[in-house]
Amino acid sequence: MSKPAILEIRRPDHAPTTFEIEPAVYTIGSDADCHIQLNSPDIDGRHAILTVRDEGAWIEALGSGTLLAGEPVRGRAAVASGVPIRLSHFTLVLTLPGSATVSPPVAVPPPAAARPPVPPVVAASAAHPPPAPAVPAARVPAARAAATDTPAPKNDLKRSIKQQIHSELVERLDIKRLTASHMQKDQLSVKVRTTLKSIVEDVRTKLPPGVTPDELMKEIYDEALGLGPLEDLLADENVSEIMVNGPDRIYVESGGKLKRTGLSFMDDSSVLAIIERIVSPIGRRIDESQPYVDARLPDGSRVNAIIHPLSLTGPCLTIRKFSKVPFTDRDLIRFGTLTQDMADFLKLCITLRKNIIVSGGTGSGKTTFLNMLSGYLPETDRIVTIEDAAELRLTQDHVIRLESRPPNIEGRGAITIRDLVRNALRMRPDRIVVGECRGGESLDMLQAMNTGHDGSLTTVHANTPRDVISRLETMVLMSGMDLPARAIREQIAAAVDLIAHEARLSDGSRRITKITEVLGLEGNQIVMQDIFEYKQTGLDPQGRILGVFTPTGAVPTFLENLAARGLSIDHSIFTPVKEEPRG
Repeated sequence: MSKPAILEIRRPDHAPTTFEIEPAVYTIGSDADCHIQLNSPDIDGRHAILTVRDEGAWIEALGSGTLLAGEPVRGRAAVASGVPIRLSHFTLVLTLPGSATVSPPVAVPPPAAARPPVPPVVAASAAHPPPAPAVPAARVPAARAAATDTPAPKNDLKRSIKQQIHSELVERLDIKRLTASHMQKDQLSVKVRTTLKSIVEDVRTKLPPGVTPDELMKEIYDEALGLGPLEDLLADENVSEIMVNGPDRIYVESGGKLKRTGLSFMDDSSVLAIIERIVSPIGRRIDESQPYVDARLPDGSRVNAIIHPLSLTGPCLTIRKFSKVPFTDRDLIRFGTLTQDMADFLKLCITLRKNIIVSGGTGSGKTTFLNMLSGYLPETDRIVTIEDAAELRLTQDHVIRLESRPPNIEGRGAITIRDLVRNALRMRPDRIVVGECRGGESLDMLQAMNTGHDGSLTTVHANTPRDVISRLETMVLMSGMDLPARAIREQIAAAVDLIAHEARLSDGSRRITKITEVLGLEGNQIVMQDIFEYKQTGLDPQGRILGVFTPTGAVPTFLENLAARGLSIDHSIFTPVKEEPRG
């Protein structure tokens, strides 16, 4: 195209605004990052895409209410010079230089290479139009035009096609209404798949290279009824954590390392729809008044979501996956998290009704390890689990699962972990398992451990076993009780028997680095002794950490009366031995 095209934007009761535009791809909508911004509540964030080429121009409808020469635009259509494009009450008229020949309408982009976005051309507002330019046409700077020579990523093209098909699917099927009408899941799935197949068949021959109909159908179906591109990641057993940082940046943790995937959502609204689909079934909500939420998937995987205005990068979603089959001690021993001797010792401690705290940093595997320890609880005991989002999956028969509740939209009705711990004491529990102590519930948990509910389990965020004591003191003060430091330490020393500390090492592996016994209070100091510890010895050629689990030589004081309980353990497991380094 030897000369730029002329774009005229008309609005009722306003003088037309005229601009020169170079060959490129222009997004049109009310979002601030659109190249042609039309500020009106009737205009969608991404309403349409205008493509200008040497060989012609095309308009691609993303939102509703896009008319070309008075006819609705479905998908993508060719624009003839001077033909009006109507978007709500805005009219765009594109004048192409010379006598360019326009190709007939197609349902997908032409094979010519797409160009990347350029900076915004104009921001037009129905209420406050931009000032008129000094000359009839304002040329886009040469630097912008030069930037359009590089082909855009294939993902942008594919995302555009998916948006068109998804919009058509929503237009033909009101999925929210069908879901609300309690249609059977299988019936809804069949209806969506049938409609989706019909839509994709209409554009099959127009799909660009590398995009197959089956792939397109699966991705759109997943976003319509499932969790979109996260479905495959959730099914991948090698992925332990999924992090969505906006619609086009999805990361995973695999093998202890963070990696960026090539997957993406269509837009912010798609991510928001997925978040809503996760939190609604469990009675949670997320909106501008409550812009973050903790939730869980049906398999117990932990979910955290945070949206605008708190997140400036778009809707963010973090999913910490749990294995479909809960890990047992054999699994963790195979992973190198602990040894058989350590597992046998912990099992004995639970049989002896010792109170155990699992400590560690974020992502160290505390909940997984707590779930494994809970598997040692006897079938004959009545077990009550208390969590913010129910993640523990105990296999015993006599288990009561309690889950906290956030406040409603009026800020009322919240049920906290502390409320549930207090209530659990009235439920005649033999064992109480608290997913995590992070506040005033710590005082109630310590009192429960000291008043006949021994053999209870919980987790605490801490960097070392010694830090657990300081954290517990701080959290007890968060209960609002003005207790002296010595009284708090007496409660801790009497309640806590063992601390199992887990750490996530630099290579991504997780290890029980210390198993520590709390001996009691001497003066104002709580006395502790390490029973087992993990010592790092080096790195292998692949950068994996080498080390050994070793007893410290200390024998737990509570093993003196084992014989009277009809129990026994091989005391040689507490004798330090030299072992070959292992991962």
